[in-house]
Amino acid sequence: MKFLVLGAGLQGNACAYNLLQHEAVTRVTLADAVEGTLAGFLPSADDRLLFETVDATDTSRVLEVMRGHDAVLCALPYYFNEPMTRLAIEAGCHFADLGGNTEIVFQQKEHHDAALAKGLSAIPDCGLAPGMVNILAAEGLQRLEKPEAVRIYVGGLPQEPEPPLNYQIVYSLEGALDYYSTPSWVLRDGKATQVDALSELETLSFPDPIGELEAFHTGGGISTMPFAWENRVAIMEYKTLRYPGHMMIMRSIRELGLISNEPLHVKGVEVIPRDVFIEAVQPKLFRPEGRDFVALRMLATGTRSGKPVTVSFQLVDYFDETTGISAMMRATGFSLALTGLMQVNGSVTAKGVLTPDEAVPFAPYVDGLRAFGIRIEVEES
Repeated sequence: MKFLVLGAGLQGNACAYNLLQHEAVTRVTLADAVEGTLAGFLPSADDRLLFETVDATDTSRVLEVMRGHDAVLCALPYYFNEPMTRLAIEAGCHFADLGGNTEIVFQQKEHHDAALAKGLSAIPDCGLAPGMVNILAAEGLQRLEKPEAVRIYVGGLPQEPEPPLNYQIVYSLEGALDYYSTPSWVLRDGKATQVDALSELETLSFPDPIGELEAFHTGGGISTMPFAWENRVAIMEYKTLRYPGHMMIMRSIRELGLISNEPLHVKGVEVIPRDVFIEAVQPKLFRPEGRDFVALRMLATGTRSGKPVTVSFQLVDYFDETTGISAMMRATGFSLALTGLMQVNGSVTAKGVLTPDEAVPFAPYVDGLRAFGIRIEVEES
């Protein structure tokens, strides 16, 4: 099996690492516009690992590099996902990405017939959220005869929080700010509707040493599921988990215009507030040695045989002290790698452009995560 990983950031490196742990993988090509971006945990002596310098905007070069691989796994910023989907199909490769933008997923789905005609699988949104949570939600719904509600909570957080945000960068800060500023699609009374990001605060308790976390709406977390389940489930929503107090700080920052994409003229120079914010904040939040954890809880409620049933999934995963790979990289980059492996080895049988909840089977996915110590607890009550 030969894989091309586009993007050598945190998640791309984690994805490449995971792929190289499988003997059936004969080549992993890690491609990025910048040379020398290999993480220290990657096995530099493994001759299966190759690096290519590729600018994602150079479509002819991207297409050239894609050819000869079985699957393309995209860990680039989300706005590259649609053109990379199109190029992968042209190159005859399966495709998966980390996603995160629902509008772009609908654009990718326009290539469904082209992928289907070539017998290819293209799966957007294959990280943690969206990604893992979609697969769990689909399984929870399937276990209920009459599903009524799905509530999903996910967060990646530092084990030792530092004020004022009690947060550290565990993936693209640009992507995180999009989630804070993009309305979230949910189901209310069975109808797809949007709610404001950074709204409807609630508190959840997790086992020690985590304790209480706050939860609030953010955009993109469950992709297109509210549209797929419209009029079939009354409630479906996704919320991000953070340490208490985070939401109000970020809401104030947003309402002050500090993460806006609307240009401003400052002393004769045009600037984008978000660009300035990222430049100022990123050095303070980026802690390569910071230990993190991922917390996930998904609740599907409904009835079976006329009796109320709750299907719950919970995951708490920590920074890997042995490899130095963060919990968020394990939950996100490993999920992308696993999806690609399942596409190539035939575990994913559906072809065309389909989201994880539509295409990825639950059992082999969960088993694949467990092989790397990522254990999802399942309970019914």
